[in-house]
Formats: sequence, C-alpha cells, structure tokens
Amino acid sequence: MASIARVHVPSGNRALILTSIAVPLTGWTVHAVSLHRKLAAARRDPLTGLLGRDGYTTRARQITDRHGDNALVVLVDLDHFKEINDGPGGHAAGDRVLAATAQRLTAWAGSRGIAGRLGGDEFAVAVRIAPARRELRLAQLVTLLAQPVEVDGGALVDVAASVGAASPDVMGTTDLSVLQRAADAAMYAGKHTGRAVRSHAAVPSINGRRAGRAGTHTLGVAA
Repeated sequence: MASIARVHVPSGNRALILTSIAVPLTGWTVHAVSLHRKLAAARRDPLTGLLGRDGYTTRARQITDRHGDNALVVLVDLDHFKEINDGPGGHAAGDRVLAATAQRLTAWAGSRGIAGRLGGDEFAVAVRIAPARRELRLAQLVTLLAQPVEVDGGALVDVAASVGAASPDVMGTTDLSVLQRAADAAMYAGKHTGRAVRSHAAVPSINGRRAGRAGTHTLGVAA
C-alpha cells in the first residue's frame, strides 16, 4: 500500500512558501512576454526583408521621439499595382516590384531611417532629415521609385508610386499615429500626380485612418 506523508505547516510559513514559488513564476512570465514582444518587433517581411508593421512602428516611434522637428514620416503606395499582378509577368512580376521598392526605400532612408511594409503595396519610412532638405529629398525619392523594375526574362515594368509625408514641426506633435494619418491623407491628395505631397494640417480620421480609406465606413469619432 502506498503511504502518504502529511506535513503540517503553520499558516504564516505556508504563505512564505507560496510566495517563494510565485515570484520565480512571475519573473518567467514577464520574461516570456518581453521575449515575445522583441521577437514580434524583429520579425521581417519574408518577401521584401523590411520590418513588418509592429517592428516598424517601434523603430519609427524612436526616431520621431528622439529627433522631433528633424524627423519625417513618409507613406508610399504603389499606383496601379493590381495591373502589374494581372499583367504578363503575373504575381512573380508583382513580387519583384515590391522587393525592388523595398530596396529603394531602404537605400533612400540610409542609416538615418527605417523602412517598413505595412501590408500589400503600402510602405512607410521614418527618417531624420533637416527641414531645409525635405523637398529635395522627397523629390529624389519620387524619382527613385519611378524607375522601371526588371523582372524575370529581362523585361522592364513601369512603376509609379504616390508619396505623402508629414513632420512634427508642421503637425505640432511627435505622435506617430497622427503623423502617419497626415502622411496618408497627403499621399492620397497627390495620388497619381507623380509628386510627393507634404501635409500641412491636422487630418480628420475615423477608426484611426484617414476618412475615405478602407475600414472607415463604420461610425467613428473624428480625431
């Protein structure tokens, strides 16, 4: 017959034992959560090699908070991308265009910025640029993004992108969410114009996105 040992522990000591057990478990839980967040922030888009939305957001906030009025937030949306995917080169050509766009954004941002893929053919960049150089640098970006992309077989695919930008000194805040909404509105204001547009005013939004974008048809409070 199996025997059972019973140990009688005074209530005060029992609380001490339980506390001693709980502390290491709590420590491991905090460590696991922290590790999960770091891994999520470091996760890169497998196609373009850029940071995904979470990782980009973390790095972009560091740039806007640290550099203030010398920071610039840029949103990029490829024009007529569906036509590239539906064209002779198919999705392989579309993938090549996305990868090339990512390389160009990374090169443009250099060591002073970070680029990320927000999803689909939407990209974002947060970069440190002195106000006096913004117009020139944005013009350079538009020219760079408009270069044809070579796809399989050596064919060249024409590419066009809409670019919008917002900066803390104009918007009066370093809040990344506000800056991205303003850049998003500026980008769509200049859609298909072949030029970068900088936002000069606060932009009404619904559910965190510029009014009129997907996901804003439900009721929301304008910010």
